Amino acid sequence: MRLILASSSPRRRQLLSQMDIDFDIIEPAIDESRHEDEAPLEYVRRLSREKAEAVAATLNAPPMLILSADTIVVLFANKAGADQDGELLEKPRDAADARRMLRALRARAHYVITAITLKRIGPPEQVITRHACTTVTMRDYSDAEIAAYIDSGDPFDKAGAYAIQNEAFHPVARIDGSYSNVVGLPLEEVKAALYEIGFWSMPCN
Repeated sequence: MRLILASSSPRRRQLLSQMDIDFDIIEPAIDESRHEDEAPLEYVRRLSREKAEAVAATLNAPPMLILSADTIVVLFANKAGADQDGELLEKPRDAADARRMLRALRARAHYVITAITLKRIGPPEQVITRHACTTVTMRDYSDAEIAAYIDSGDPFDKAGAYAIQNEAFHPVARIDGSYSNVVGLPLEEVKAALYEIGFWSMPCN
């Protein structure tokens, strides 16, 4: 069965490549605006489904499987759950916005939530949506380090204005949960969904 990654993210492409499966790439075109009063978890799960639907609408040669994903960063003032409202840090609009986000995250914990959707274009039709939530605590980096990181250009295509894998900035002190989720694709959830939808057979113990 043909597998389509509905994403232009090089990080998701690299992560999926680690699973040693062949796939094609089609970038989805959707409105990513957040609905009024939409909780962060509802928002990210909806976007992952809409990305899969958008790519499915361009295809007419079943059977095939579409994998889509969306990642958000949520900063809380307290220990509210990931399904509660909080400050959503999306991709920065400019350098000033990136600086604001990185200062807000500094020496604090936040959530990174990635939702994935697998859509099988039949027969049979099937859709699975899962999500992963990782708690990330940032180190106490300096304003000078923030400025240098912004000058590198790395923050501008990333939710929360940072990449955990950036070796020069290395912004993260510790994580609780999936590392690949923070990069942009929770591989354990992807593997489980691929088994469930029948793309892979469950390996023997």
